[in-house]
Amino acid sequence: MNRVRRTPIGGVRSAEDGRAAGPEAAAAAATAHYLNGDPIDMSALAAELGVGRATLYRWVGSRERLLGTILAEMTERTYQVALRGVGGSGPERLLTMLDRFMRAVVDAAPLKAFTEREPRLFVRLATTPGPIEERAIALLSRELQREIDRGALHVALPTRTLAQAIVRISDSFMYAHHLGGSRPEIDTALEVIELLLRPSGGAPAVAHAVAHAVAPEADGTVPGRGVHR
Repeated sequence: MNRVRRTPIGGVRSAEDGRAAGPEAAAAAATAHYLNGDPIDMSALAAELGVGRATLYRWVGSRERLLGTILAEMTERTYQVALRGVGGSGPERLLTMLDRFMRAVVDAAPLKAFTEREPRLFVRLATTPGPIEERAIALLSRELQREIDRGALHVALPTRTLAQAIVRISDSFMYAHHLGGSRPEIDTALEVIELLLRPSGGAPAVAHAVAHAVAPEADGTVPGRGVHR
C-alpha cells in the first residue's frame, strides 16, 4: 500500500502521487463506482484512496452510511433535473415534477444495478428514516412552501408533515416491485398524492389519515409499509 502523510485538514495525502484524500474524496470515488454500476467494496475503495480500512471507516462511518450518502445525493440530483422546465403552479406543477422524478428514479441504470445486487439493503436505506428520506423531505418541503407562499396551494397539513407523507407514499408505490409487488405503481402514487394536494371538503379526513400513516406504531413500523425503522 502507498505510504501516506496527513494534510492540515485531517485527511491524508498519498506519498507517491500527492493526491489529497478525505471524506469528500471517499464519497466522490464511491459515487463514481455507483454511477458505473459497480459494487461498493470498502477494501478496494480504501486501496484506491491509498489508506487503510480503519481510516476509510473513520471518514464515512460505515458502508451503509456511505451508500445512504450517495443515494441521498442522487436523490437531490434527480430531483433538480425533474424540476427543470416545469411550468404551471400549485398541484399541477408539483404532480408534474413528482411524475418526472419517480420515473427517472425507477429508470436509473445505476440504481437498477444496485437493487439487483442488494435489494434488501436498498429497501432498508430508501424506506426508513435516514439521509435519503430526510433529503427528499427537505427538497419537497421547499417546493410545497413555495406554492403555498404564492397562494397556489391550500392544504390542511403542516408543510413538513405533508412532504413526509408524500415521500412515504411515493416510496411505497415507486418501489412496489421491491416490496412484494410485480412492478412500480407510479400512476397510483400520483392519484393518492393528488388527493393530498387537492383535499377539498375531505381535508379533515385526509389530514387524519396522513397523520396516522406517518406516525410509527409501538413496534417501530409505519402502518402499511411493512418495514421496520
